[in-house]
Amino acid sequence: MEQRFVMKCGGSTLAALPDSFFADLRGLQESGVKPVIVHGGGPAISDTLTKLGIESGFVNGLRRTSEEVLDVVEMVLAGRINKEIVRKIQQGGAKSLGLSGVDGRLITAKPVANTAEIGFVGDVTDVNAEIIEGVMDMGYIPVIAPIGIDAAGQRYNINADTAAGAVASHLGVERMIVVTDVPGILKTVDGEKRVLPSVTVEEIEAMIASGEIYGGMIPKVRAAIQCIQGQVREVIIVNGDEPNVLSRAVLEGGIGTRIVQA
Repeated sequence: MEQRFVMKCGGSTLAALPDSFFADLRGLQESGVKPVIVHGGGPAISDTLTKLGIESGFVNGLRRTSEEVLDVVEMVLAGRINKEIVRKIQQGGAKSLGLSGVDGRLITAKPVANTAEIGFVGDVTDVNAEIIEGVMDMGYIPVIAPIGIDAAGQRYNINADTAAGAVASHLGVERMIVVTDVPGILKTVDGEKRVLPSVTVEEIEAMIASGEIYGGMIPKVRAAIQCIQGQVREVIIVNGDEPNVLSRAVLEGGIGTRIVQA
């Protein structure tokens, strides 16, 4: 079975990654590994909404999305950020093709349960894996913006972690990599912070409840957990700044924190 992996990354994290990260990505591609990237872009969306004077708040961590907000979400995610990532990958010497979930109905979505208060936010109902496989077979790294569409042509803003988990699951990928700006989940042992090599979802919930995981780390960890769905069995959280981080995570292990279902 050829080796493929799905990587989830925030738009702001990816923009800040060193050239060595993209060289590593090219090396993986050249060695026959097939990467797929699903990206977010929350801060850039918030920034643009503010500049345009469009109001939008959050409900339980998901952005309240009117049709007006949706236009900006699509413009920023599928336009600016998607192309920025494609450009960076190509500057690093690999081949890349940017897509959004709207293209070829790549990501089919339905409204989330609390759509009345949150607007056009979607849950993924299907992923057209054939498109992703076709792009990979042509030798390109697919870079996917998490916007979904339904049968009626309505667009939906989809949480990038949920989208990444769904993409991985429909591709039959069991292990995902979440690239952040932290080395993994830290646990204090003998007064010293160390990266936990492996942790279960249940243990994470306990660490959040006890306050051991706190502040900005909570959304990162919860985001990684959201990727564990369908076929996905484990997610590895790594810091994109570490040397050869992708090839180490994909081929060797022993880097970052592995989050497993149970």
